[in-house]
Amino acid sequence: MSIPVDTAKESGREAIRWGTHRSRTESGIYLLMLLAGVSIWLIAIGSPLWLDETADYWIIHRGIWQIGARLGPLESPIYPYILWFVTRVTGTSEIGMRVPSVLAMLGAAYVLYRCARHLFDREMALVATLLFCLNPIVISESIDARPYAFEILATNLAILVLLRLRRSDSLWLAGLFGLLSALIVYFHFLGAAVLPGLLAGFIVWKWREGKIFWQQLGVGLAACGVAFVPLIPDLRALFHHPGTHVFEKSPSPVLLLWIFLPGLLPFAGAVFAGLSTAAVDVKIRPRASVDRRDVLLCFFLALAPVGLLYGISVATPIHMFAFRHELTAVSGISLCWALGLNLLGSRAVRMAFSIVLVGATATLYLASPSARQHDYSWKGALAAAERSAAPDDAPVLVCSDYPESNFVPMPLNNAKESRYFSQLAYYRLSVPVVPLPRALNAEAKQVGWEFLQRAEQKHERFLAMGYKYSYRTLDWLAQQAAAVYRVKVLGVYDGVKVLEFEPKGAGA
Repeated sequence: MSIPVDTAKESGREAIRWGTHRSRTESGIYLLMLLAGVSIWLIAIGSPLWLDETADYWIIHRGIWQIGARLGPLESPIYPYILWFVTRVTGTSEIGMRVPSVLAMLGAAYVLYRCARHLFDREMALVATLLFCLNPIVISESIDARPYAFEILATNLAILVLLRLRRSDSLWLAGLFGLLSALIVYFHFLGAAVLPGLLAGFIVWKWREGKIFWQQLGVGLAACGVAFVPLIPDLRALFHHPGTHVFEKSPSPVLLLWIFLPGLLPFAGAVFAGLSTAAVDVKIRPRASVDRRDVLLCFFLALAPVGLLYGISVATPIHMFAFRHELTAVSGISLCWALGLNLLGSRAVRMAFSIVLVGATATLYLASPSARQHDYSWKGALAAAERSAAPDDAPVLVCSDYPESNFVPMPLNNAKESRYFSQLAYYRLSVPVVPLPRALNAEAKQVGWEFLQRAEQKHERFLAMGYKYSYRTLDWLAQQAAAVYRVKVLGVYDGVKVLEFEPKGAGA
């Protein structure tokens, strides 16, 4: 029995309407999941500033005209001006300081979606963006009052231009690609680790185009090279004095697994949900294939920065394989995961994976007390020291928390205005401060011993404080003062220990 033509047309139109309705519903679900993912970013947005965030406050708090003079080695030459400008509107509260990073990370997520649309359909582009937003490094750095969110925004913009260059002969676009590649490094020097991946992706796509390839490559390299010139002195300083800026240990290979499987528990649950759904889904259909050159591009963007930073950290004294420094690889990792999910070909599998990932990540962050704090902070320790020292104006010996402080003379007359004690610019002490290096070196012993001699002569009560890397200095002070002082631990706040030194016989 044949089906009437009109009935067949109506059935086709109904199928199209159903497909459109289903597509809109799925897109709406993914957008809700993205909203939930972005909401996780904000859990700790009002927490106290950690040490490096106070350093950026120290750079900007004397006004825009002092920023240039306060920029130190390896500091972003652009971010402090952005931070100063935005905080004129938002204020310099903890939340106000972090607003620029939140906005930049939102921009980075949107640009990544535009990148993914060059590789996948809308659904898979949303999945890739969701993977990006739920990455633990992104969650952390989205509220970090540091330039990392702007670094990944510049990275994603460079990737987007590279994807457009695949089928374009424009020399202007090649120049823009070179400028954006350099801009990554202007926000953070270690962002340079992604540049080999970007270059490799360009070569893979364009090397067969002969003259156009060489023209675009030349323009891109020239634009990047010219933009790089102002950065050369700081880059030379990094490699000529490698031990000065080291604050990490040599990384373990296990960290590589964590980087590529970010948030192990949520990812494990999501993979299990996806595989379980695939086992019962009998309508798996192969999806449109992705060009092999795009696959290589995604792997280059993920592997190049991770491999380069890991290799440098293992082979040289510059141990920089830190949590936040791997942010530059997150876009490539997210696209690689999206490539894998794209191969499964089942909407149900991808939806199950995404829902479980969002739910598991949200549960993990909401249930963890540490998720409400953004790294360690000196705020509690300084507040405790102020309460104890203020009544009799007792001086406080403060150990710097910057590794660079071990290699420079201590600012004995103006420690509260020194970059090596930037936490005192934001969380202030009203009492006198005696600065000490981070490590127990010759200068720490000399300054500490001279202070103890004066304090003993005056029978003066005083305090001392330092983060865990300075505990040896605190122990040394306690040993040297034991004959004359009673030493009491007032508390340990986020790893910052506060000691009270009271003269024996005082109050007797």
